[in-house]
Amino acid sequence: MSSFYEKVQSLSQRIEENNIWRQRESFNLIPSESTPSLLVKMCEISDPSGRYAEHRTMKGKEIYFYQGADFIRDVEEELRVELARFFGCNEVELRPISGQMANEVVFKAMVRFINRDRAEGQPMRKMRMVMNNDLTKGGHLSSQPMGALFNYVAEDPETGKDKVINFPVLKENPYKSDLEKLGEMLEHFKPELMVFGKSMFIYQEPISFVSDLVKDWDVRPVIMYDMAHVLGLFGTFQRPLEEGADVITGSTHKTFFGPQRGVIAGNFPKGSPLRKLWLDIKGRAFPGSTSNHHLGTLLGLLMASYEMSEFREEFQRQVRNNAKAFARALNDKGIPVEGDENDGFTETHQVLIRIRKYGHGMHIARKLEENNILTNYQALPDDETFLEPSGIRMGVQEMTRFGMKEENFNILSSLIADVIIKNRNVKEEVKKFRQNFLQMKYCLSVKAAIPIASRIIQSIFPYPEFVDLLVENFEKNL
Repeated sequence: MSSFYEKVQSLSQRIEENNIWRQRESFNLIPSESTPSLLVKMCEISDPSGRYAEHRTMKGKEIYFYQGADFIRDVEEELRVELARFFGCNEVELRPISGQMANEVVFKAMVRFINRDRAEGQPMRKMRMVMNNDLTKGGHLSSQPMGALFNYVAEDPETGKDKVINFPVLKENPYKSDLEKLGEMLEHFKPELMVFGKSMFIYQEPISFVSDLVKDWDVRPVIMYDMAHVLGLFGTFQRPLEEGADVITGSTHKTFFGPQRGVIAGNFPKGSPLRKLWLDIKGRAFPGSTSNHHLGTLLGLLMASYEMSEFREEFQRQVRNNAKAFARALNDKGIPVEGDENDGFTETHQVLIRIRKYGHGMHIARKLEENNILTNYQALPDDETFLEPSGIRMGVQEMTRFGMKEENFNILSSLIADVIIKNRNVKEEVKKFRQNFLQMKYCLSVKAAIPIASRIIQSIFPYPEFVDLLVENFEKNL
């Protein structure tokens, strides 16, 4: 018994230490992460987190296969309405539990869709040709054959390679597409699916350009936009559905305010040529990819969508202002910043720096971590391998939510430059500076949120004496 208790104590202590380090002493600049608000976290641990609510459309009705699911059914429907309003679309699929799963659901559905007229008894074919962003030029792993695209695209019998081509990029700026060459490639290869979106993401994708080129084709490609990194910037950064994209996917926890989940959205009205694709997407979401679709985080995403709807414009504006200010400050302090200076280096939350002359990317990222500045080493477009990265990738979204403004990122850039250029230890300065940014913004204030969080906690745990003590400590510490 003592061994069990000691293990519990040891783990809880390590949890506490990690929480304090990440939430109170460090600057979190990893562009694919964010901290949910207190109330989103309360939703995540609420009763639905241990439940099931499998459902599918059968004979025109949505059939649920578990009892006790009325509440989460209503939550899911309300969330669908909230996100449809956010994206300006009529269809939202919420059951993928990650952005990568959302992409794979679409790829599975595409294979069914292109085989919709297949004669009975004939084998199903894979996608004939897919166009995506090159992994070495910032493309996301999930849209590569080694990722979620695996086994859904045809193989070239002559080369043995997957029939995937990459968007061409400008020689002078490999973060932007070469539109002239792109037009030529489209006419030559006629892809069935085009996957926009990146993980190294500082500029808009050429959705309108492509949509205009292919709109009169007899059989045009399906245009998909993986917005995982920029979902929370939807609207101010880019409106892909209005620009001609057919379907968007994304993660809900990078620039969006939610817990870790995935989402698929688009416009597929009845009678649309792609209506069958949407029905296939729903079928591949369940039962094709999920059983339990993690109802605690589903509930948390609804709370997050309230926050995003309320604070969207203010947050998005500050994120982009902070990113541009951060990029310029780093560049001014002698750290080369990727992208075009005339564009402010970036149009998203991301800032990319080139640090090869100061050391190996992995080494620099570790050195920053040792100084409580958490970043992401990154292979840049001219690097030969991901094992020899010459870049660091950063995002301002999380620290923006903790109240940082342009002048604060200027100060942080000085600390980063001291670590990278001067090899100076700034850990204590970083810890002290972080104390100015402990209260989360763009959500209910702590004063307003604590009573609500306390009531949720009391409803979760059915032990009166424990609840009183827990709530007392909870409110005291906050």
